[in-house]
Amino acid sequence: MRDYPIEKTRDIGIIAHIDAGKTTFTERVLFYTGVSHKIGEVHEGAAVMDWMEQERERGITITSAATTCFWIPTYHNLDKNFEHRINIIDTPGHVDFTAEVERSLRVLDGAVVVFDGVAGVESQSETVWRQADKYKIPRICFINKLDRMGASFEKSFQSILERLTPNAVKIQIPIGLEEEHRGIIDLLTQKARAFEGKFGEQIVEIEIPTNMLEEVKKLHKELVEKIVEKNDILMERYFAGEEISTEDLKKTLRKAIINYEIIPVFCGSALKNKGVQYVLDAVVDYLPSPLDLPPVIGHDPKTDAEIVIKPDDSAPFAALAFKLQTDPYVGQLSYFRVYSGVLEAGSYVLNSITGERERISRILRMHANTREDVKSVYAGEIAAIVGLKNTHTGETLCGEERPVILEKIEFPEPVVYMRIEPKTKQDQEKMGISLRRLSEEDPTFRIKTDTETLETLISGMGELHLEILVERMKREFKVEANIGKPQVAYKETITAGAEAEGKYIRQAGGRGQYGHVKIKVKPKERGEGFKFINSIKGGAIPHEYISAVEKGVKEAIDKGVLAGYTLVDFSAELYDGSYHEVDSSEAAFKIAASMALQEAVSRAKPVILEPIMKVEVVIPEKYLGDVAGNLNSKRGQIENMIDRGSGLKTIEAKAPLAEMFGYVTMLRSMTEGRGSFTMEFDHYAVIPQNIAQVIIEGRK
Repeated sequence: MRDYPIEKTRDIGIIAHIDAGKTTFTERVLFYTGVSHKIGEVHEGAAVMDWMEQERERGITITSAATTCFWIPTYHNLDKNFEHRINIIDTPGHVDFTAEVERSLRVLDGAVVVFDGVAGVESQSETVWRQADKYKIPRICFINKLDRMGASFEKSFQSILERLTPNAVKIQIPIGLEEEHRGIIDLLTQKARAFEGKFGEQIVEIEIPTNMLEEVKKLHKELVEKIVEKNDILMERYFAGEEISTEDLKKTLRKAIINYEIIPVFCGSALKNKGVQYVLDAVVDYLPSPLDLPPVIGHDPKTDAEIVIKPDDSAPFAALAFKLQTDPYVGQLSYFRVYSGVLEAGSYVLNSITGERERISRILRMHANTREDVKSVYAGEIAAIVGLKNTHTGETLCGEERPVILEKIEFPEPVVYMRIEPKTKQDQEKMGISLRRLSEEDPTFRIKTDTETLETLISGMGELHLEILVERMKREFKVEANIGKPQVAYKETITAGAEAEGKYIRQAGGRGQYGHVKIKVKPKERGEGFKFINSIKGGAIPHEYISAVEKGVKEAIDKGVLAGYTLVDFSAELYDGSYHEVDSSEAAFKIAASMALQEAVSRAKPVILEPIMKVEVVIPEKYLGDVAGNLNSKRGQIENMIDRGSGLKTIEAKAPLAEMFGYVTMLRSMTEGRGSFTMEFDHYAVIPQNIAQVIIEGRK
């Protein structure tokens, strides 16, 4: 039997821009829910959820950490009947670790989005918001850091309305800002609260300041009207002059939040222990349990027919493995979310992607990097399995009686690569194993061998991403390596259609080699990837050689035609060819296909693509001209300049990644160390001809 009913389960993520205070917020949650008995501070390197050495040294979250806690809403006075289980994933804010956010959001039912009360919406806030939109995740906003100098609840709230969603609604407003921030006012109940005691654990009702009474009444009326708009019966009662109970308002508000019609905004200061308990109340009151969301749709691996997966313990088992992690004590862990049925230790499950059976030896409930053995997990729960041999990120585990494939997780392509080589012969074998382990954990980390130089290339989402992975290799796997400078991961594509034929004929006594194919290539929209189309009719090429043709095409894609970069965003159609009854072979067709593709691409006006980054620079106003001019000189396009208050300006721009290496040092020297910037991948674009020529010459 499950120890917690599914309707009292919440699977949530904490998401935000870097430095908005996610981990500080989560540390308070662990303290107030009794999981930890002291508060670990990020700036002291003692946060429970930042357990990796690099996280503690750098003061940033690198890997998403999962934990389970229990909460009784503050208004129920510790009545155990109202206790809820909350499974929390604290995600990274740095753009280089966006894959961690992507895979966490894929399996969560709700999210708390944390904002810096000084900066409001920042670039990565928009990225995580779009990721949450993609998975249709109901969310709660928490405007944090209202104790900081320059904090403005109103400006931060307006930035949410303007840059993220018009559906944001104030549920609370702060009493005082900066040093005078001392509590919050709940607009639904029109009550003011202060947080006392060493860690803000004592919540005290106080008088609403007289200078705020009118504003509170006005905002309460606006809030009630926005809620009753979502319920025809309540609207009729409200306009008939009837008083609507708080309970009825909360029920309607909950429905509206789950349907993405209202995004509630809360406020406080996690560092100063103000407001966190009320966000926990809101998680229980307003965010969905697995039962409140539409059932998940899977597909039959054989027929591709839709299968409806309901969050029901009695249904066949179905779960998604969303994260792999190497644990120094127990080996490889596979985190998974159960969508239906029950998983028991000692049982067998089917990996519906690979078709292989996996034995479930141990199941763990994780708390950051500590663990608790459990015998079974139920629908709606998140846990980890020890020692799965053939299961990777995004693959489905299911019962053998009902094979099903759940929607996979899509990850962005890496944009930076570097060369890496082992320092000694002993390191050589260990390096291969450690790189493979790290790439299994992180789908945005790729390993490739340069076919010409036989050097190992590693690629990822940014300089910091690769730097941390190399550090992990040294610390966790004890492998010493030399690394090259970060390089841009250029790509190639075509801008016109073309066709070509490839003939591979060799005769040298005995059986010869014969392969002959005709291929058409056509450009596709940016980001659409590659598609192989087989249009052979009438047996011009026997069916058994088609897969060899596809392999040859894909091998040619990796080499490119201009400068040896991977070809993307086009289709290759096999439309004709011929074969020899004796001399044809898979190897001959593979080589012929590779020749045909390279010839067709070289006729199709190929171009080189470069990654364009979305850049956000925050600087004191007096440096605006110098920094803007410098960005223009780096082929940057400035799109917006925003006044941040306190004499600060934000420049929003798009710039090629190739021009942005080492920008942090340049920015510091231009602004006397007072400027900061964030950068994330936006899209690939055709590189100017003069720069493309330099790249091609450099690759020869």
